[in-house]
Amino acid sequence: MLEIDAIDVAYGGVQALHGMSLRVDEGEIVALLGNNGAGKTSTLSAVSGLVRTSGGRICFDGRDITKATPAEIVGAGLVHVPEGRRIFSTLSVRENLQMGGYLLRDQAELARRIETVYELLPRLGERRDQDGGTLSGGEQQMLALGRAIVAGPKLLMLDEPSMGLAPLVVADVMRVIAEINAAGTAVLLVEQNAKAALKIATRGYVVENGRCVLDAPAAELADDKRVVEAYLGGV
Repeated sequence: MLEIDAIDVAYGGVQALHGMSLRVDEGEIVALLGNNGAGKTSTLSAVSGLVRTSGGRICFDGRDITKATPAEIVGAGLVHVPEGRRIFSTLSVRENLQMGGYLLRDQAELARRIETVYELLPRLGERRDQDGGTLSGGEQQMLALGRAIVAGPKLLMLDEPSMGLAPLVVADVMRVIAEINAAGTAVLLVEQNAKAALKIATRGYVVENGRCVLDAPAAELADDKRVVEAYLGGV
């Protein structure tokens, strides 16, 4: 579904990605692991068109999207939930969800998708008229996920969805991601909480210095001594 082939990304004179390659197949949850500054966020930003590549190719669902605009990429079904949630704090929960469907012209379909979000995330339904900025951190993350669902993704890219959340809330977020995947949406998951990510992932990549250095099924990565020592706290 997604194939990233040897892409390069630079910010000014600083090279962030050096021939980064990875793939996400239909139905998978793929975890992208690595330390801060390894290139994980740059990878997602390049795929979603927020930063431009200086080499390589990105294909999604059989189409070359290397030079596509962010709106074209969302319209193709590839949706990015960035780090930090970035909800509209002064808009209500319902209005935030409506923003997820900004490309939709069919208002009945938009309403149907929002109701689907309320069924998956009932807390958002209870707070539909509440301003996004008054929600808890966990609720804001659920709202960011819900807004992405309204866009109708074939593949969902998530950047640090558990950041700053309590362990019980992290478990809830991971459960929702697994449910979204089970309903037919592939997921590319950037996550510092490697243990939580590998529990729900199909496969994983380890990124160092802008390159993928390890690629294996999630269960193998969870048992790999190098991964355990570097990302799983040595346990």
